[in-house]
Amino acid sequence: MNDSSETTVTDGIPAGSLRSFAVETRGDAFSNELKDRIIGELTAKNMVYLDKGRPDLVISVGGDGTLLQAFHKYFYCLGQTAFVGVHTGHLGFYADWTADEVDDLTASVTSKQCNIVAYPLLNVRISYKHQDRVRSYLALNECTIRSGEGLLVADVLIRGEKFESFRGDGLCFSTPTGSTAYNKGLSGAIIHPSLPTVQLTEIASINNRVFRTIGSPLILPRHHHCQVRPVNDDRFNVTVDHLSTLHADVKQMECCVATEKIRFARFRPLPFWRRVRDAFIG
Repeated sequence: MNDSSETTVTDGIPAGSLRSFAVETRGDAFSNELKDRIIGELTAKNMVYLDKGRPDLVISVGGDGTLLQAFHKYFYCLGQTAFVGVHTGHLGFYADWTADEVDDLTASVTSKQCNIVAYPLLNVRISYKHQDRVRSYLALNECTIRSGEGLLVADVLIRGEKFESFRGDGLCFSTPTGSTAYNKGLSGAIIHPSLPTVQLTEIASINNRVFRTIGSPLILPRHHHCQVRPVNDDRFNVTVDHLSTLHADVKQMECCVATEKIRFARFRPLPFWRRVRDAFIG
């Protein structure tokens, strides 16, 4: 069984349809050397290199952190841009290609048809008590919510109805692909990315005779939005993937499946469960 039977896919993008590209690297010498090589090989085959704008293809050279960096850099053109990863260190969960396969990758980009595999994203909306504005973020992996200082004390609501009062280190909302990242370290479930869901996992909750939480990960479908509201302190540290910001005067944070998706260019099959096996079992 391949990705085309398991996820949302556009089959058979003809060879030569990808006309422009960008390359994002982790910044080390080896990754930058591969970047120059990729640019040279693809421009020699009449593809246009774009450092900005709306490239058809973004090639990430580094690790999963580099792919996250590329995703946030090009979040404004997700509907037309596809991503592909090359890992230059340890096996990257988002990377289809190794550094030794760069020539095969560039040949595939220009001469092979590809499939576009779309994976769900997380939408995070933060509203404030004394401001009309709402700040919105997209996450590829997860969003974590912690108190600005000390324990997080907050009410958790599902579809606007109170579910529990949480006390602990924090809460983690993850996408299906992000379920293999920090969420897994919190003993959350691994979710296949064909399922448009958000997973809520507790971070060191306090459970005793006074304070009780569900204590288990929750998997919410697309139409179930989850809200987090402050009980005492209205300052929160919010981390979206690798980006952390402090928010004060918070009225509510809401997490749900985003309408946008990230699109990956697949030039060869690499099913999700094979990625999981290779990343964690070997």
